Amino acid sequence: MSVAPSNRLNYLSRRTKFHLPVVAASSQEQFRQSLFSLIRSTLMDAPQQLPTVSHGLKKIPPYWYPYTTMTKMRWIGRELLEVVSTEFRDRSMEYYRYALESGVTTVNGRIAKPDTILRDGDRVENVVHRHEPPVTSKPVKVLLHDVEREFIVVDKPGSIPVHASGRYYRNTLIEILVDDFGYKKCYPCNRLDRLTSGLMIIPLSADRARQLTEEFVAGTVRKEYIARVKGRFPSEEFVCEEPLLTVDRQMGLNIVHPDGKPAKTVFNLIHYDENTDSSVVRCQPFTGRSHQLRVHLQFLGHPIANDPVYSEERIWGKNAGKGGIDVTPSDDRQAPAPPPHLQALTDIQGSPETLKTQKEKDTVTNMANKPLPRETGEDIGMGSPVPLSSEAVGVITRLRNMKDEDEDWSRWRDVVFRAKGAMKPRNMIIKPPPPQNRRKRGGKADVVSTTSDVEVASSQVATPEPSAPSMSEIAAPMAATTGLEAATELRPEESPDQLTTEEALKKIAELDLEPADPSMIIQSENLYCPECFLPLHPDPKPEKLYIFLHAMKYTTSLGAFSTEMPDWAAEGWTWDQS
Repeated sequence: MSVAPSNRLNYLSRRTKFHLPVVAASSQEQFRQSLFSLIRSTLMDAPQQLPTVSHGLKKIPPYWYPYTTMTKMRWIGRELLEVVSTEFRDRSMEYYRYALESGVTTVNGRIAKPDTILRDGDRVENVVHRHEPPVTSKPVKVLLHDVEREFIVVDKPGSIPVHASGRYYRNTLIEILVDDFGYKKCYPCNRLDRLTSGLMIIPLSADRARQLTEEFVAGTVRKEYIARVKGRFPSEEFVCEEPLLTVDRQMGLNIVHPDGKPAKTVFNLIHYDENTDSSVVRCQPFTGRSHQLRVHLQFLGHPIANDPVYSEERIWGKNAGKGGIDVTPSDDRQAPAPPPHLQALTDIQGSPETLKTQKEKDTVTNMANKPLPRETGEDIGMGSPVPLSSEAVGVITRLRNMKDEDEDWSRWRDVVFRAKGAMKPRNMIIKPPPPQNRRKRGGKADVVSTTSDVEVASSQVATPEPSAPSMSEIAAPMAATTGLEAATELRPEESPDQLTTEEALKKIAELDLEPADPSMIIQSENLYCPECFLPLHPDPKPEKLYIFLHAMKYTTSLGAFSTEMPDWAAEGWTWDQS
């Protein structure tokens, strides 16, 4: 079938993306391909998809989600853009400003702007286009449902968080228990790290939750974990009582620090495997600090063997954090810099991690003269209760860079929205907030559900300022500079059928790009979400979604409950250590 030149882009599918190694190209070629990707993402409209399970991963298609929160103490008196950019790192600085100027955030029912000052008691509502990361396709297991005593015992796979947080909502344990298992309400009293697997006791009533919470707080719950760690662990029982401190909220990083909270763990060797130079260890925590077992094992020089944070020499150095790190306070900070392979592209397109260009045009004095903390690197340590050392700052910086690398440096490619109009969620209007004494503190916001409600709500919500120029006003001159012909924008009902990789390559080859190398374009370009313009991330490998740490047994007043030993704890077990 022949395709008119003006409609060729309509036949390209966003799902033909394969995350293959990036092909080296000149800065001019990288800019040309980035521009091609920008135009293509603008003219595409992704079809609605159902959740999928493939290659060991469970994926949920992106969706618009409104949520509400009350101003936290550390936010009071700060500008909204500063708060958003320091609390979250999923998107670039420039994108957060663009999103706020699009009017997707309200404070007390009024559309907020980047320089809105947050006050105590403010109710912040935001609409986000959630791209939930894939989780393991391994199912959650309900080991026991005690109907009379109103609790369940579950075996949680690694990679699934317990609560909704960050980019996770539907792919969380609580939502899975409600949506997939039909439990009306779950009241978790403790949590496991997202990467940790194992047993959890979850009450199904408020009364049972209060009872179990009191036991956890009193320290009467006995817990037993299993871990596979690096090296030969000592054969005698070992007790670690180093205090622990959370020094970075964004990355959830914890270290041994004299000003930290008391923590105690008892370790016992189960067996040593010479073929992998690793040991399986029984861990009994007597306190419940964040990442307690992971940090204590790192301090002892035996980090969990596949821990992507606490065993990584690229983050901690050759000793991988053994014996702790220096805690002498330092003011050393550096502004974020792009990775070397994207430096040339950043020089051409401008850095999405600085607002300097926009500030020069901004008439608001405090925004024009004061760089935000994330632009200067001073956001590192803002959430820490103590001043950070130079070594701690370096650890956090390297950890952030490694996370960015795992996500294909998406924040440094976060520029496609520059040629878009104001972002607007489809068919969604948040209802005005209730009176002050009836406001809820967090969770999903109330949205309009009927036509009459839309009319009422629309009249009560402030109108945002005029949006930036639309892509239709910009795409034509861009297309002329790249040899592409302008194409009309697809309506949802005209979305093309899914193409195979071979069909997509053939279509791209017909576009007469010079130099025309379809394979290089498919391999080196990066695709974007057509609704929120997020640079799409490569899928993780299923074996990278969990660590060798498993909650094996809990003993409470309700009884003693345990799971089977995890597969990776078997003698002689091997895994891919590349």
